[in-house]
Amino acid sequence: MMDDIDEARDWCGNEIDCRGCAHQDLASAGGCRLKHACVNDRYARRIDRFFNWNPELANSYIAHPHFEVRAIAAKHASVFLLPPLLDDPEETVRWNAARRLPKRLVLRLRTDAHREVRIRIASLLDDAELMPMMNDPDYYVRLVIARRVAPSLLVHMIDDEEAEVRRIVAQRIPRDWLLRMASDRDARVRLEIAQRLAPELLFRLRYDPDWRVRYEVASRIAVGELAELADDSDGLVQDMARARATGRQERLGEFPA
Repeated sequence: MMDDIDEARDWCGNEIDCRGCAHQDLASAGGCRLKHACVNDRYARRIDRFFNWNPELANSYIAHPHFEVRAIAAKHASVFLLPPLLDDPEETVRWNAARRLPKRLVLRLRTDAHREVRIRIASLLDDAELMPMMNDPDYYVRLVIARRVAPSLLVHMIDDEEAEVRRIVAQRIPRDWLLRMASDRDARVRLEIAQRLAPELLFRLRYDPDWRVRYEVASRIAVGELAELADDSDGLVQDMARARATGRQERLGEFPA
């Protein structure tokens, strides 16, 4: 496999000269190769290949000045050397160290300054450990939490300020809690609720301001509750209600185009 970039420069931009490298013996034995597998190269793919070929050398590079070298070395170095890397100034280094360390050591990264670290840390944690992250300042971190945490814990997120987070909550929350979100200020969230509510509870949404919600109600509510929807201000809602009322329901897809 060849690299596309036909140059060999270090992280400072200087041309690499193998004659001054500490790994000349490796080169002669096929353990590294210029422009292909080189710890001094500035390209991560070549650094990664170097450590894949020589993982036993990683311990010597976890304090290297180039963050790419530290980050990739952290994938192979002894775990006993990794805890200090949780304080590395580069988020990639912190994450690569965290993914190999016991959870008790990485819990403090739940409040890491970089959102990508917090997102990735969330993928490692269990429900109880995720709960403090439900109030993370970044909406995407909270979105990840809403997708991962047990549905029974989502009651703590039903008032999240971000509609997309609440929409995921609406999809996953136990049905007993659905009515608490039936008056959500975002129509997309209310639609998720309407799609999950039992037919006998859909009357709560008959007067929803959004036609998509009322259309969902009209498509599933008990036939005896259709009268008002048959005179709805929206023609599509009317058509659905009248078709069901007369036994002529024809529904293609979730909504008409």
